[in-house]
Amino acid sequence: MTTFAIGVDLGGTNLRIAAIDDSGKTLDKITTSTEVARGRDFVIDEMCTAIQEIVTRLRSAGQLAGIGIGVPGIIEMRTGMLRESPNLPGWDNYPVRDEIERRLHTTVVLENDANAAALGEKWTGAGATVDDMIMLTLGTGVGGGIVLEGKIWHGMTGMAGELGHINVEPDGHPCNCGSRGCVEQVASATAVKRMATEAVASGKAPQLEQALKQTKEFSSKAVYDLAMSGDAPSKAIFDRVGNALGVVIADLINIFNVPMYVLAGGVASAWDAFAPAMMERVRKNSFVYRATAPAEGNNSDKNTGRVTVVRHAQLGSDAGLIGAARLPMITAPSDRVVAGFRNV
Repeated sequence: MTTFAIGVDLGGTNLRIAAIDDSGKTLDKITTSTEVARGRDFVIDEMCTAIQEIVTRLRSAGQLAGIGIGVPGIIEMRTGMLRESPNLPGWDNYPVRDEIERRLHTTVVLENDANAAALGEKWTGAGATVDDMIMLTLGTGVGGGIVLEGKIWHGMTGMAGELGHINVEPDGHPCNCGSRGCVEQVASATAVKRMATEAVASGKAPQLEQALKQTKEFSSKAVYDLAMSGDAPSKAIFDRVGNALGVVIADLINIFNVPMYVLAGGVASAWDAFAPAMMERVRKNSFVYRATAPAEGNNSDKNTGRVTVVRHAQLGSDAGLIGAARLPMITAPSDRVVAGFRNV
């Protein structure tokens, strides 16, 4: 009989739920909005109803391994408590895991969404050929996940992998974490838009200024398009992005010496614009990389041995969903969880 798990990607805007079997195949999927304004109990009820709907449809198809949930925020892994989540107002210090287990009576594994995405890429995506990898997620902010021996490395309390707050510019832009010059303030979509606005304010970026005036929703994608068309100020922004990422990746290579480093998220789609500066900085800063670099032109090849690969993610927005489903398959069930599955 097939074993499958439910993966949940709980975001501040969208709620995505999928049943995925132990080979990584998606069996069923539901996508809806996350109506956070209606409160956490409403959202959890909606989630549990959707999970029940999928499990009912697949009851004869296989055995449920459990439920994995990726959540944006800081999670206390031992208790399953969501300590803080800027995208889910009113959820701070809320026992998410226990509440869902109480409703459904099955194994629930709660995980940070960036960690879940890293696990998804490790399982069926860019990192499928390696046991150890590190992923940076370049979106509105910068997140990260560290996978060692096929499992997420959580650190002491579950807060390991906050790679977005590695300092790359000591006197740089203030960060919400309290520091300055974190990579999140240079390599996120928010940072790219801010740097473009700063370039316009300098009076030396006429094409960016025109784009800013003509576009109602000015985005990092507009800056990327200009950079690829040869606009010097836009190229300079992505050179800065690449240099910052190169500093971080070089440090990670020197510290961890794992075979693969993966970049995901919306800004990672601008790979062609920032990768040259990034890889130049990696080579300059990491003697470990220089000793283990792949043959020229083969950086994106599958990792087959003692080679360090830096590459783009493969699974897109499904990475977190797939990784969430993987969680209960590789996590020992808690003794306090009641076996089986109860209707909502």
